Order: sequence, then structure tokens, then C-alpha cells
Amino acid sequence: MISELYAYREMIFSLVRRNLKGRYKGSFLGFFWTFLNPLLQLAVYTMVFSVILRNGREDYYLFLFVALVPWIFCSSCVSSGASCIWQSQNMVKKIYFPREVLPLAFVISNFVNMLLSLLVVIAVLIFSGKGLSFQALLYLPVIMAIEFLLCLGITLIVSGLDIYFRDLEYLMGIFAMAWQFMTPIMYGIEQVPEQYRTLFYLNPMTPVIVAYRDILYEKRPPEMGTLGAAAVEGLLLCFLGFFVFSKLKRRFAEAM
Repeated sequence: MISELYAYREMIFSLVRRNLKGRYKGSFLGFFWTFLNPLLQLAVYTMVFSVILRNGREDYYLFLFVALVPWIFCSSCVSSGASCIWQSQNMVKKIYFPREVLPLAFVISNFVNMLLSLLVVIAVLIFSGKGLSFQALLYLPVIMAIEFLLCLGITLIVSGLDIYFRDLEYLMGIFAMAWQFMTPIMYGIEQVPEQYRTLFYLNPMTPVIVAYRDILYEKRPPEMGTLGAAAVEGLLLCFLGFFVFSKLKRRFAEAM
């Protein structure tokens, strides 16, 4: 599978470029929305939790921002990723290529958007005076790679199932919203009661968000237990995604 995907690398890169160019095609601000979207969400959440529902945490907007950007990447893969194969059904029906190319290109294009948004996060951290830790930043590529594998696995599963259950595309939007509140994005993991904390760590995005927050907000390397849990859950979901997708893709053309 890896060798076949590598053979179709030009097709993957072409689809990534198409996704990035087409995301905001026709809009006045165009690609600037990549930076503006997380900033607007940050403004809304900060207003709600710092002004209306007061949160006593210091620099809460930074506490939220460093978790919000990686969450947007995951949320996009869950909700929009479900339809990435259906939207290319003409390609699937007419030509042969590894079907994994479509969800892979979708996840890569969203990952590029997250990278650009993280530049905004880093700029805000520097100009706010919070600063960064070089030692902690060494772990950033590791947790980003783990999240990429996690999101790829999820996208493979939901995009494959969506061909047979078209309602899944709409259910995933609701699921993503519920999942956000079950992930320590707007609150810290230490605020979760001790007896439920293990259950929260079964959520694959919990150790990922905790690691991002340790690196960017707390300016310290993530705990090995947190990083290990994220890696195990990310790899398991990725392998599960490829396995499930390999079973589902055989009848894509007939099901469309």
C-alpha cells in the first residue's frame, strides 16, 4: 500500500493543491481566511469564557488558542472528511487509482492549513510576551505527526462508511460538536474529576491537546505518559482506518 501510494504521489500533490486553491475560491479574502478563521473563533470563545462566563485562568485566550487550532484540524477531518470520496465520485467511477489517495490528500491539505494557523499561534505567543521554550518545541513535530496519523485514520473510516450511509456526513457534524466538549479544549484536564480522568484519556484527542498545551502554553516538554498514550491511540486509529477502508473500498463504484 505504501509503495502504491508513493507511485501516485504526483496525484496526491495535485489534489492537495486543488483543495488548497479551491477552499476559498471566489471569496474576497481568499487564502487569508486560513489565518482569520482561528482568530475569529478565538475572539468568540474568549468573549464567552473570559467576559461573560468568567474564567479565572491567566492568559486564558492563549490557553484556549493553543488547543483550538489543532482541534479545528481534527474537527474538519471528522465532519468534512466524511464526504471527500463522494465528492470525487466521477473519478472513482471512471479511472483506477488507490482510493486511499482521496482521504490522504484531504488530510494533508487540512494539515497544511493547521501549519499556517500554528504560525499565527506562535506569533501571538511571542508578541504577547508569553514566549516559547526551544526544548519544548522539539516535541512539537512529534505530536503533530501523531495527530496527522490519528486524523488520517478517522478520515479513512468515515469517508469509507459515508459511501454506504449517506446520513453519516450530517451526523459527523453533530458528533464533532459533542466531541469538542468531551475534549479539554476550553478547560484543563486538571478540572476533570479524578475518577473520570482515565475515561477522558481514552478520548484519542485528549492526550494530543494536553501535549500541545504543555509545549506551547506551559513551555515544557509533554509527559512521556501523555505522549505515549497519544502515539498508541494515533497509531491504532491509523491502522484501523486503513484496515476498514481496504474492506469498504471494493464496492465504492457500485454503491455510488
